[in-house]
Amino acid sequence: MPEQLRLVVFDVDGTLVDSRAHIVEAVCAAFAAHDLPEPTREAVLHGVGLSLPEYMAQLVPDQPEAVHAALADTYRAESLARHDAASPEAKAILFPGMRDVLDVLHAEDHTLLATATGMSRRGLDRIIAQHGLERYFQSTQVADTHPSKPHPSMLFAALSETGVMSQHAVMIGDTSYDIRMAKAAGVRAIGVTWGNHPAEHLSDADHIVDTADDLLTTLTRLSEEPA
Repeated sequence: MPEQLRLVVFDVDGTLVDSRAHIVEAVCAAFAAHDLPEPTREAVLHGVGLSLPEYMAQLVPDQPEAVHAALADTYRAESLARHDAASPEAKAILFPGMRDVLDVLHAEDHTLLATATGMSRRGLDRIIAQHGLERYFQSTQVADTHPSKPHPSMLFAALSETGVMSQHAVMIGDTSYDIRMAKAAGVRAIGVTWGNHPAEHLSDADHIVDTADDLLTTLTRLSEEPA
């Protein structure tokens, strides 16, 4: 891939890994623990990518901030407990073809990789260790130290840490929050349709792809376009 594209930033949940069943179960358990009605699966998945307090506020906007914070804390505990108890095959899996995408990009000396995720540091480290991705990413931005998406803080930090200008970077994500974050940072955006938001919610992306092969083709084409 030519050097026009220097930094590829990935969302994690819904883009690299499929953790939807895990998230739905943990959210519903957290709501049950606080005697609140379970949200629908659609509502749960629509908020994936936001930082946890904002996520809970979106699910129950009529509840006070203290309840949002309590739900977030309970969700963290439920998520960790489910991860620790799960068999290897039941844990979050890489979407088909995404390991190959990472391998191709990682093999290119001039291409840097990063994450920009609504996950916590502990959650991201767990996913990276589970899939042996420790050597892939030059920058890992998480919700612990940034405002929630779609604020561009995570992308600004990834650009700063890697020394790449925004016109030489691309954000890959499965939600409208990822696309809006990219636009706010002046970074090109690719939406993937296999995650948590349907394609119609990704319409502001520069490109929308349906498979990992399509993603690699699009990245190659982007790298050949003028910045």
